[in-house]
Amino acid sequence: MDDVLRRLAAVGPFFTVPYGKEPPGDGFRPLGELYGERLQQYVAEVGRRIGSGAGRVAASTAQFGIASRLWSLGLGCAALGGRVPDLGVDRVWWRLPAAGSLELWLPDPGRGALPVEELGENVLGNLAVLGADLRARYAVSPKVLRGNAASGLVGAVRVLIDRVPGGPAVSVAAQLLAEGGPLGGTGTFLHEEGLGVAFVRRSCCLYYQVPGGGLCGDCVLRTR
Repeated sequence: MDDVLRRLAAVGPFFTVPYGKEPPGDGFRPLGELYGERLQQYVAEVGRRIGSGAGRVAASTAQFGIASRLWSLGLGCAALGGRVPDLGVDRVWWRLPAAGSLELWLPDPGRGALPVEELGENVLGNLAVLGADLRARYAVSPKVLRGNAASGLVGAVRVLIDRVPGGPAVSVAAQLLAEGGPLGGTGTFLHEEGLGVAFVRRSCCLYYQVPGGGLCGDCVLRTR
């Protein structure tokens, strides 16, 4: 897994994660802590940075960013190594620097590595813990949170197939997004070899409410 993560770092910053016995600096904590006692502080900081305030928009944006990072790591490892690290809430650590996006650290990525087929359940199980708190504290709808998870998944696929030809990223995404799959009903997903992927979600991440935010490329409001 070490070699896979080193190669994955070349794909881009969202796919880069430090790993090893010692964290790359102070302040890292398990994601489970972020999803609990530190969640309000984190959402407030996201809201401050994007100018939305500490409400539903910031909560949705925070979840979207975490989902995108987790999918990028999981799909990237699947594409390059055929195995994925365990991305459970107690296996991934985080910190938020004074400037820049959320940083992640994997203390022992090789221990408990999973087959590619378990990636969806692994990541969505992580996001379910976060989603429960966001629904309770900020009234973010499950439809928005599922749509964010789907959009983050497709975004990771887009980057991967552009930089890492082949691999199971597209098939994994297609299975998760298919009707009857765990993300079924969140949007329309299309892939054509040589042309890339297209996705239109059936919900909105609320980012258009950020001052100057506009609509995302896959937003349902673009088609209305």
